[in-house]
Amino acid sequence: MFKLPVSRATKDSISRNAFATFRFSRCAHLLSFATIEAEEISGSKPAEVLNLVQGKWVGSSNCNTVVDPLNGDSFIKVSEVDETGIQPFVKSLSSCPKHGVHNPFKAPERYLMLGDVSTKAAHMLSLPKVSDFFVRLIQRVSPKSYQQAFAEVYVTQKFLENFCGDQVRFLARSFGVPGNHLGQQSHGFRWPYGPVAIITPFNFPLEIPVLQLMGALYMGNKPILKINGKVSIVMEQMLRLLHTCGLPVEDVDFINSDGKTMNKLLLEANPRMTLFTGSSRVAEKLALDLKGRVKLEDAGFDWKILGPDVHQEDYIAWVCDQDAYACSGQKCSAQSLLFMHENWSKTSLLSKLKDLAGRRKLEDLTIGPVLTVTTDAMLEHTNKLLEIPGSKLLFGGSPLENHSIPSIYGAIKPTAVYVPLEEIMKDKNFELVTKEIFGPFQVITDYKNSQLSVVLDAVERMHSHLTAAVVSNDPLFVQEVIGNSVTGTTYAGLRARTTGAPQNHWFGPAGDPRGAGIGTPEAIKLVWSCHREIIYDVGPVPKDWQIPPST
Repeated sequence: MFKLPVSRATKDSISRNAFATFRFSRCAHLLSFATIEAEEISGSKPAEVLNLVQGKWVGSSNCNTVVDPLNGDSFIKVSEVDETGIQPFVKSLSSCPKHGVHNPFKAPERYLMLGDVSTKAAHMLSLPKVSDFFVRLIQRVSPKSYQQAFAEVYVTQKFLENFCGDQVRFLARSFGVPGNHLGQQSHGFRWPYGPVAIITPFNFPLEIPVLQLMGALYMGNKPILKINGKVSIVMEQMLRLLHTCGLPVEDVDFINSDGKTMNKLLLEANPRMTLFTGSSRVAEKLALDLKGRVKLEDAGFDWKILGPDVHQEDYIAWVCDQDAYACSGQKCSAQSLLFMHENWSKTSLLSKLKDLAGRRKLEDLTIGPVLTVTTDAMLEHTNKLLEIPGSKLLFGGSPLENHSIPSIYGAIKPTAVYVPLEEIMKDKNFELVTKEIFGPFQVITDYKNSQLSVVLDAVERMHSHLTAAVVSNDPLFVQEVIGNSVTGTTYAGLRARTTGAPQNHWFGPAGDPRGAGIGTPEAIKLVWSCHREIIYDVGPVPKDWQIPPST
């Protein structure tokens, strides 16, 4: 048989090409769910976001264009549903009964199915190619450093790992109590609400919606999901991944719309529970419109108190920088107000914090566009604070330079303003000082030993109670602060922070019966199920029983 001579170099080349082809094919298979390539989205090659209703991906005659937060190009086209197009979504949500898609007495095999979906989805997100796809996509629409975007994907993947196998049905664990006589027992069950709604913001476009969505599904609900339109492309792609992992396409509806349209949909479809994460103003409106059938994780003006014991100055400065300025301050847990004990005022903490903030640059997105507050609005707030007697600009307070961020977004350097504690506490100043600025901005003050009660009064007067940090290893100091505060997620000790909540502990506000949690079994059961008591009383009736006198 005739053979064409092939050199060793040619063989090596063929081998390399075959391996490259195999790797490309394997990577393409891993991303078979994706309808876009994250790094190719641009003004010349815009991506499209669809809606999902009754198991079908559908477009819309209305299209909302998303502006690239880094250069102003129109780079994503979102098919938006207007008020005339909500009926399919209303019908889909209304078709789910109050007793849910599954419950302990109905279709229990779905608990197992969702455990399998979680297993497969967790595995998918653990693969570098898939993880990198979502990291890059997050960066395109909600610019943050690679490390911050990766942390979001990592937490999501670990959450899914936590609810693999039997862990979903363990969420519906019941309990029993003996009755008063033979044949009587009472049993408590976790029961779904049935039709529910989930509304989430822009700043964590994967983590928040996935954790809340899966919690809703685990407990037997039928959710409709709405994400901020600027970033909804991330969750659209994640839903496609979940479908490839076995999630039935009819289980979740996904809608893109403006707030007015979504409000109308909620009023017509009348979901049994709505989870809202976002601004306090919208949260309060929804609470009224939906007659209290809501769970809320609203705004967070978050405080940190540095105690009297000074340790690890470099580390504390670094954590303060991360808490205030990572993700350009666009975290509901971001450090908004720093109370420094006078012992810390004598250190070089502030100068180190200034140096750390100065390292942040647009090139690596350690500082970047602010999607909900303009540059002018942030600088105006800064100037108002500087009118308070004794206040001063510690650093920042000016726009970013040499960038193409469009003017509809904000772009300022990491900023800190010092305001004296006694001025903060004045009625005319308190509301201004404690106004949440969802950007790279914080207020810093100091206090004396004798003023701890004043600091605790300030904490008591605040309206938001999401996250806080008590940075001290003095147990009596920590005990005093924790015992006189209410913040739902409080970190205490030398390494205390306000941000970076993982999947392994509760994250949510306290002090409000409407408060929502996220991430843990306790959070899922609280938000996505209610208690149902079933009392079995099967007899027998005593042999000598007779009809008693009327009562």
